[in-house]
Amino acid sequence: MVGAGAIGGMLAARLAVAGEQVSVIARGEHLEAIRRDGLRLVELDGSTTVATGIEASDDFGALGAHDSVILALKAHQIAAVAHQLARLCDEGTMVVPVQNGIGWWYFQRHGGPHDGRRLEALDPDGALAAAIDAERIVACIAYPAAEKTAPGVITHVEGDRFPVGELDGAKSDRARALADAFAAAGFKSRVLTDIRSHLWVKAWGNLAFNPISALTGATLAEICRMPATRDLAARMMTEAGQIAQALGVSIRISVERRIAGAEAVGEHKTSMLQDAEAGRPLELDPLVGVFVELGELTGVPTPAISTVYGLASLLNHRLAAGS
Repeated sequence: MVGAGAIGGMLAARLAVAGEQVSVIARGEHLEAIRRDGLRLVELDGSTTVATGIEASDDFGALGAHDSVILALKAHQIAAVAHQLARLCDEGTMVVPVQNGIGWWYFQRHGGPHDGRRLEALDPDGALAAAIDAERIVACIAYPAAEKTAPGVITHVEGDRFPVGELDGAKSDRARALADAFAAAGFKSRVLTDIRSHLWVKAWGNLAFNPISALTGATLAEICRMPATRDLAARMMTEAGQIAQALGVSIRISVERRIAGAEAVGEHKTSMLQDAEAGRPLELDPLVGVFVELGELTGVPTPAISTVYGLASLLNHRLAAGS
């Protein structure tokens, strides 16, 4: 597990308790707490799952090769460690990205007219494509919400689905094995043959709710209850839906149903709001900026998305400057 924060920590704890041999790349006080006390997961019912025996390190070279390397870092953090991932891999290792938003790998093994195209917003210099062989990648969509509430402690907020899929749509043995491991750890997982269509449903909501929450400080429920922000989210999602249609992606739920699903999560702070409040860089391009690029690629106007992206970019700049 490269990154043992909210999603990575939850996966690592559950997989370890289920009997998988798990190691994590972590750092600082979080690393020290995992080494000392194990990884603690506060479950939805308030009970605590404690995973001990996890090998934890901040040194990629200390852990050896693995069957699966799950990339649970924020998308903008991957480039800094991409060159080190080979130290965790042997010939058969699969790499499993679980980032929010659209992945840098989106057009790899795609088969369509944009097959192999590099998304500039996500991989501007091609470092990710060069360091991570597309043949290794099995995509995964992380639907749950969680928070790192203390060093060595993850709190599960909502959700339990981790569907997986090959980039070319094949139902491979390795994808089945990954789904089975997630299911044995208490998650809902299945192998999808159209992983990108399902990815859009998750990215669709993140596109709107994450930057609006970071800009306003509002929870999901607050955004959905306020008519003006609910309408803004709907307009952003409508633009993204038009991009999806232009790319041949079928989104099987309506905008209103997707917004209602977010509202049902309740008073949850999005990951981008959590980062903003902590003064951390925002996961902006994979969640928002890439849709501006895809709009340009497909000729779909994105006035609402572009406006919110501009505002959130300024916030991100101020956070980076410590303002």
